[in-house]
Amino acid sequence: MTVRFEFLEIISMEKFLFILYPLAFIRPRLVLPALAVHAGLIIASALRYGRIPLIGMHDTLGFLAFSVGAVYLFFGWGRKRDLYSYVAIPLIVLLLAGSAASPAVSGPLPPVLRTLWFELHVILSFVSYAFFGIGAVFGVLSLAEKNQTANEVDQYRNLLLGYLLFSVAMIFGGIWAFYAWGTYWLWTPKELWTTIVWFWYSLYLHARLVRGWTGTRVVWLGIIGFVIVLFTYAGVGLLMKSSHEF
Repeated sequence: MTVRFEFLEIISMEKFLFILYPLAFIRPRLVLPALAVHAGLIIASALRYGRIPLIGMHDTLGFLAFSVGAVYLFFGWGRKRDLYSYVAIPLIVLLLAGSAASPAVSGPLPPVLRTLWFELHVILSFVSYAFFGIGAVFGVLSLAEKNQTANEVDQYRNLLLGYLLFSVAMIFGGIWAFYAWGTYWLWTPKELWTTIVWFWYSLYLHARLVRGWTGTRVVWLGIIGFVIVLFTYAGVGLLMKSSHEF
């Protein structure tokens, strides 16, 4: 009975996030209460299950929403109400809705996932996704607003940070795969599409830093990159068989 009550309480607080996150429409820094409550829910889930709450779509979509919110706050702390919030907050709410619609996975981690390498791989992957997401938001701002250069620079900063973290996450994922299956690489759709993500953002950085691309062309590369990320994260798992659940 106590466990059921705690679970229902967590679900109720998750619904409360749909009220807290839109407060950022007033001013980006007002996302702080939502992030505080969201962080508390993640910690509560970790304590309840005795593991990181990053198994299945419910957990990972929720964590991705939190990560996007944190990156949104970092880059929007000094901003006032503008298009930045009108694009980013609906993205967060959409991720929350997907989390709420997905069943939660209870219980401890299976033996193959009980390693620090798995935890680092997953956490860094979703934090990098958050940077890619906010980078896409700045790409939309660059296309829609007159201050294209500043938004383009902010997109570059996000995508560079996301690329670095994603690269490290891939290394940790290879180490985890070696301990789990005896090989650093499995020829599954998830690994292949993850490589496509890495090469796409490598192309973005090459175009911007080596070829000197600026303006609409490079901005669209950043936006399309996040579409590929979303397909790699959700679409591959739904449409193709893979060793990954997310």
